[in-house]
Parts: sequence; structure tokens; C-alpha cells
Amino acid sequence: MSLNMIMNTATSGMMTAQGQLRVISDNVANVNTPGYVRKVGEQQALTTQGVGAGVELTRVRLATDRFLQAASFNAGAEAARQGVRYELYDRIQSLFGNPSGGTDFFSQVDSMFSAFAVAAEDPVSSPRRQEALFRAQTLFDEAARIHTQIQAVREDADGRIKSAVGSANLLLEQIEALNIEIARATVTSADASGAESAQARLIGELSLLMDVRVSARSQGGVTLRTNAGVLLAGDGHATLEYQRAGTVNAESAFSDVWITEPRGTKRALAESITSGEIKGLLELRNVEAPAAAERLAELVTRVADELNRAHNANSAVPAPVELTGRNVGQSFENAIAGFTGTTNIAVVNPQGVVQTQVEIIFSGGTMTVNGTAATPATFLAVLNAELGGQATATFSNGVLSLSTGGTNGVVVADDPADPSSKTGRGFSHFFGLNDLVTTDRLALYETGLTGLSAHGFTPGETIKFRFTGDTGARLRDIEVTIPPGGTVDDLLAAMNDPTTGVGYYGSFSLDASGALNFTPARTPAPQLSVVEDRTTQVPSGVSLTELFGIGGGVRASRADGFAIRADINQNPSRLGLAQLDLNAAPGTQALSTGDGRGALLLADAGQRAAAFQAAGSAQGGPISISRYASEMAGDIGARASIAKDRRDAAMTLHQEARSRQMAQEGVNMDEELVLLTTYQQAFNASARLIQAASDMYDTLMGMMR
Repeated sequence: MSLNMIMNTATSGMMTAQGQLRVISDNVANVNTPGYVRKVGEQQALTTQGVGAGVELTRVRLATDRFLQAASFNAGAEAARQGVRYELYDRIQSLFGNPSGGTDFFSQVDSMFSAFAVAAEDPVSSPRRQEALFRAQTLFDEAARIHTQIQAVREDADGRIKSAVGSANLLLEQIEALNIEIARATVTSADASGAESAQARLIGELSLLMDVRVSARSQGGVTLRTNAGVLLAGDGHATLEYQRAGTVNAESAFSDVWITEPRGTKRALAESITSGEIKGLLELRNVEAPAAAERLAELVTRVADELNRAHNANSAVPAPVELTGRNVGQSFENAIAGFTGTTNIAVVNPQGVVQTQVEIIFSGGTMTVNGTAATPATFLAVLNAELGGQATATFSNGVLSLSTGGTNGVVVADDPADPSSKTGRGFSHFFGLNDLVTTDRLALYETGLTGLSAHGFTPGETIKFRFTGDTGARLRDIEVTIPPGGTVDDLLAAMNDPTTGVGYYGSFSLDASGALNFTPARTPAPQLSVVEDRTTQVPSGVSLTELFGIGGGVRASRADGFAIRADINQNPSRLGLAQLDLNAAPGTQALSTGDGRGALLLADAGQRAAAFQAAGSAQGGPISISRYASEMAGDIGARASIAKDRRDAAMTLHQEARSRQMAQEGVNMDEELVLLTTYQQAFNASARLIQAASDMYDTLMGMMR
């Protein structure tokens, strides 16, 4: 071997050892840097004509384990998803209060009914009446507060989705910029490890927002896709778009989160991701929070309805001079048709003495007023004639009213042996003539309509439905036009049309109570909501959505609209706690101030089996209010507990995956110390070889002299 070759071999060894020492120095300097991936210098032997000619440092790479990295990214995405779901659902649970303290929302339900029971013991006691009314109003106020705060949680989630989209766009832009830098360094054989390390940290941040799949590019850098295969970066970067909703209420319609791939393909992000913070926020905003709001609204609606059922069977003493019902959302002919049983309307003076009384008997499609036959079209005229001017019945804008026009009062009472009934409600209850609890919108969707009933909507008006998949991605918006036919059957046919209606996704149908139900035709079942409703029912003025409660949004919105009737709240003596004596003849007393039987009905309302409708994840059916409240409390607590367990499990898995990744990719000071010693010795050996070669040169030169 020539001296020149010896010198070159030693020089290459020294330069390679020096490069390795720089790598070790970088590793040691970043031992505590979060997310830092250890560098590894790769070297190879040099040969000339089969003879060893030294060594060279071919490249500096990161000690990345793609399998551990993928496991860490996937676990991180799931931890972020479950973490944000628990964080926000825990806020929803806390709105209902702590059950162990006895002051939570669900305890207030029982406390309210107990207050009415106390009022029954002394019906003339104004403080007891006030206490019962105060408890009822407090319950409805608390329900409104919880409902508002649930929507605030959804609004917070919506805002965080917008922020996450902005962060994802910035990260994708930076990742793609580093791809270009790494590719350039790869072509020029420069050190790209710094850029690769920075890129790995950025990908780690992105993986907390959405699930990502990483693959190496041959030219350097990485290709990023979601687990569903949507290209995020690698040949340009994808762009996410989202327009937040602003102020959120129960009926808010949200825009899709769109992702445009580098090649221009645009699709909904929700169907392209399975985990990550964005996924968790979408699930909470679109599914879990609305479900809680729907159940709350259904509970409060049934509390109000059962209180009204009891109060409509009662009367204040003296009886009110006017009874004004609620908007039933239909014409009087439709509303009065379909009753069975017997009810009575009595006019009494301020002392409760009967002035006149009218008996109304409903039998299938016929009805009589004091024995005089009537039809739905003639009922009001016949009734007013039989009342003989003592009281007047009117119907306007969907509301039935009874008024004496003087100091006498009016009372409606069902026959105990054969009470009037339609959709499970008596005559007074169905029309809301003596409701204790009022609402600013339609809250009961058992309309009593049949397929042959006139729907009252104007042909040409439109309603737009939206269907979303189980991922939350929009499937389709469908606009349905009110048809020329005027019956409910005609309306259902138009809505269920497979081409111009919703028939591809399912069908609407009326049940025996006149409630409108939607049955999905596909699995998994698509989610139905209403985006826009331009319909107006004549004469009530309500929309199709409001009349039938189409979609979870309008049903959830009921929760903040209930209140104790204003005149009763201001004057507790108007609370109806007495019951009309139907055996009292005209000229005799039928109402007395000491009668507390009505208060017992109000107190027992919580134990009566109410006809709950499906809401959120709960199936409908007959169940008492107290039991429903108890089950709802348990369900919300269980869901919060499950969300916490899922978060803890996901975080534990992420920590384990991260620990294993760091064990492989992180800096181990013991290993670096060994390598430092090895390459220091290699450097010194190369230096001694150079010195020996130099000495040999000097000796040869001396011999030449």
C-alpha cells in the first residue's frame, strides 16, 4: 500500500469519525427536546480495485421506526378524539348538577310534585300555592338554562372545529414545504435530518387533529394520507375549508368541513377521518349534545303536559271568566273530529253556583250538544246556541276560547265514567283551555290527524330536508313541494316520493295518534333534519316542521319555551285546585274553595304513565315522569363515565405507544456515550495513522538527501 493511500485512508477515517461526533453532539444537545428523533450516521467502506481505501459517511438519517410511529400517531388521534368528547360531555353532565347533593335538576322534578302534595293539605293557603308554583317555574327556568348551555357547548365545539381546520391547514403547508427542502437535500446529498425531525414533529401535531398514515417517498420526504386514503401532503398539500355557524341553537344547520386534495378532488372531511380532535368535536356537536338536549326537552314537555292534564281537570275558585287554549296547529274541523266520550261545560257564578251546563257527547264520527246533533263544521254554532248567551266559544288562528263576558266563570269537566279523549287527552286538555304551563311554540306532536284530514298548507310551498350519514357527512339535501292535493295522504305521498321526495332514504307515516314518524330505509340509518321550511298552515300559522316536530332540532328547542301561565304566576289564587261537581243541578254550588282534590292530581302527575316519544338514544313508550327523570340521570352519568373510561384507555394506549417509540427513536445517553468513546478513539487512531504516514514521508525525504 502506498503512503498516499495510507494518508487518504486515514483522512477519510478522521472525517467520518468527525461527522459521527457531530451527529452524537446533536443527539446529546437535544436529549430533552420534546419530539426529537435520534440521528444515526450511516457509513460504508471505500474500495479501489478491490483494495480498501478508507470509509465515508454516506448519510445522516433519523432513527424512525415506521411501525411504532404509525402506532403512536393512531393512538394519539384516538386519545385526542376521546379526550375532547369527554371534556365537553363532562361539561354537559355538570349542567344537571350533582345528584348526591339533592339539588340537581332531576331532584327538582320530585320536589315540585311534592310541593303540590303539600298544597293539597291546605288548598286555601296562599304560601303553599306560591311554593308549588315557584318550584314549577324554577324547574322550567333551570331546563331553559341547561338547554341554552348545551347549545353553548355545541357552539364552543363548532368554534374549535374552525380553529382546528386553520391549524391543520398551517401544518399541512409546513409539512409540504419541508418535503421540498428534504427532497432538495436528498438530491444534493446534503444533511436533511434537521428538516426530517421538524417534519416528524409537525406530523405528530397533525395526528392529534385527524388520523394520518405516513409513507416515505423515494425522492425524500413523506406522503401523508388519512386512514381512509385521502391525500393530505406529498404532491402538494390539501386544503381544508369550514364556515362556522356563529350563534348556535337547537335548529342550527352546520356546513360540512371540506377537504380539497392536491389534485383538486373535493370531499367532506367527516367521511374521510375516523379519529382525531376534529372527529371528536363533530361527534359531540352533531350527536351527543343534541341527544342530551332532545331528552331534556322531551322530559320537560311531558312534565308540562301532565301538569296540564291535571290542571285541565280542575278549576280555580272563583272560576276564570275566560279560558283561552293553545294553538293546536290545525283547523277547528280537524281538531274537533275524532273525539270519544263525554265532557261538560258549565257556567258558574263567583260563588261556584251553576248557572247553566252543557253536556257534549262524542261518539265516533258524530257528536251531540245537550242532545242536539252537530258536525265538526256546525259544532261551534250548536254549542253557542246551547250555552244560551251565558258563554261564547270562538276559534281563531288555531286557538279555541270560551268566555262569559261578565263576572261569571266557565269550567270544563269530563265525565268520570266516560271521559272525552283524543290522542289520550280530554277535550279541555287537547285544546289547552285551562293549561297551567304555557309554551311559546307547539310542543305536542300527537296531532290527531288522519290520512284523510286536510293538512291546510298551500300548494307550492317548500320544505328542505337534509340527510347525513353516520359519519356526520352530508348525503343529500332534498326540497319537497306541497302538492295540489289537500289531504295528509297527498302530503305524505309527495314527501315519500322516491324521486322528488325522501323515498330513497326512508318514509314518513302517521301513527294512530296523528304523530308523524320517519322510518329509515337504509343501514346505517341516515340522520334527518330540516334545513329550511317555507310552509305555513292555515289557519294556525305554524310550519310543517313545527306541526309534526320533524327532526331533532325543533324537538330539542322546546326545552326553553315553558313557563307557568302568567296570570296564575302573578295571582296564585287562580291556581286550579278544585273540581266541578257534575251532579250539582243549576242553582246549586258545584265549586268550593276548600276543595283540594285537584292539588292531589297535580301531585300524582309525576307517577302517571306518560306517553314519552323517542328522543336522543331513548326509546319512547309509557313511563312515569319520575322514572324517566331517574333513567335520564343515570344515562347521562353513565355516558360521562364511559367517555372518561374511553379517554383514559386511549391516553394510556397513547402513552404506551409513545414510550415504545421514544425508546426506539429517542436519545439514550448510555448509548451515545459508548458511540462518543468509539468515534473519539477512531478519530485518534486515524490521526495517529496520519502522523505515522507523515513520519514515513519525512524518513524517505531524509534518505533522498
